[in-house]
Amino acid sequence: MSGDGGIPIGTGGVLPPMRGLGIAASGLSAQRARLDAISENIANAETTRGADGNPYRRKIVELQEVQYDPSLPDGQAVAPGQAGYGGVSVAGVVEDPSQGQLVYDPGHPDADANGYVRMPNVDLNTEMVDLLQTRRLFEANATVFQAIKSLLQRSTQL
Repeated sequence: MSGDGGIPIGTGGVLPPMRGLGIAASGLSAQRARLDAISENIANAETTRGADGNPYRRKIVELQEVQYDPSLPDGQAVAPGQAGYGGVSVAGVVEDPSQGQLVYDPGHPDADANGYVRMPNVDLNTEMVDLLQTRRLFEANATVFQAIKSLLQRSTQL
């Protein structure tokens, strides 16, 4: 018989009791980072000139799996990007390389010689769908976290 990840039960491979909380918490942190990026994208959907003089570019949060390392003692801190108790971490935030639309607005201060303004590459419909998905994932991780927390609390009352 084996536990998570093929670790034999009864051979010192019992999972640390806080691992489940850590995995759910990593999901919460990852979705919070996505919410932050989506909020920034929506707030800058009309920003035609940033600090670099170019239109705002949509931010995308990249996530990566955190590999499980069964040799870690329960509660040991793990550096970002290294094997740990599993879950997910933010690998980075990148800019979407696509170009925004060209809009004809000759009176706009950022219009080119032909009267066109390069808009940010933010599509509000895409951002709203991403927002709904991220919110659902956040709620799912919060539900898992609460369920594990409750289970751990009940197990200490036995």
